[in-house]
Amino acid sequence: MEQKFKVYIYPDGDPKTFYQTPRKLTGKYASEGYFFQNIQESRFRTDNPEEAHLFFIPISCHKMRGKGTSYENMTVIVQNYVESLARKYPYWNRTLGADHFFVTCHDVGVRATEGLPFLVKNAIRVVCSPSYDVGYIPHKDVALPQVLQPFALPGGGNDIQNRTILGFWAGHRNSRIRVILARLWENDTELAVSNNRISRAIGELVYQKQFYITKFCICPGGSQVNSARIADSIHYGCVPVILSDYYDLPFNDVLDWRKFALVLRERDVYHLKDNLKSITMEQFTALHTGLVQVQKHFEWHSPPIKYDAFHMVMYDLWLRHYTVKY
Repeated sequence: MEQKFKVYIYPDGDPKTFYQTPRKLTGKYASEGYFFQNIQESRFRTDNPEEAHLFFIPISCHKMRGKGTSYENMTVIVQNYVESLARKYPYWNRTLGADHFFVTCHDVGVRATEGLPFLVKNAIRVVCSPSYDVGYIPHKDVALPQVLQPFALPGGGNDIQNRTILGFWAGHRNSRIRVILARLWENDTELAVSNNRISRAIGELVYQKQFYITKFCICPGGSQVNSARIADSIHYGCVPVILSDYYDLPFNDVLDWRKFALVLRERDVYHLKDNLKSITMEQFTALHTGLVQVQKHFEWHSPPIKYDAFHMVMYDLWLRHYTVKY
């Protein structure tokens, strides 16, 4: 793949507005920014569209969000941009956009593009909120991991003896599953569950340090199915417990999530502690070992390095380009 796969980036659009360059490489939408930067500096980029396998539409709804653009205007801007590319170049019309892709991590990008069925149905969507009950198509689209970088503390791993807390979650109750989770378990003596984020007033990096001493980190969906908490859990060596229905997990074409995470249904929240306590020490050790092995896949770098998140996304795109016929 690394030697053969080529992507053409449309050069149109002013980088000072909504195109070509990332808004930033920090925060909970850093994955979008890193992809925009990585694709520009990678060996996959080609300046010759005739040798390209896929075409990248370099428009950033995250940058629009930063400038206060409304959803309605975002939709118009994206539509005008894509239609201008289709008029100027022959490549979109050749496949009706099936060999084109765009990237958005912020949920505003998903909402803004949902008003453009020709784009959503035809092009490959690389998104952080891959919920296949609202239009996401797993065999066509790509799940982008939501990674909050830079990480506040070094990665965890090979530290099972320090993990004395059974399960941990703290966050806002901004979804039904989070409300139920907090109501059921916030007073439990074996689960560290809080229905609010941990205040910085309690101490420096208390939230992040909690990951180091916990076996299972509970990852319920929020306003979307995804959560940056999953990548945090992986980084700090805490086995993630996915509590989010309809979530097409990142890189599941390549990675077997059952080897480093617990993937539960939302209704399993009622028996959460029993599920966690049913995992033997041998099983937990295997999960933790598998977790350490995949940590490198959930990290971004500039320039990108082999096996990092960027290369995993590119491999997912490489797999999907084979379905394009023209």
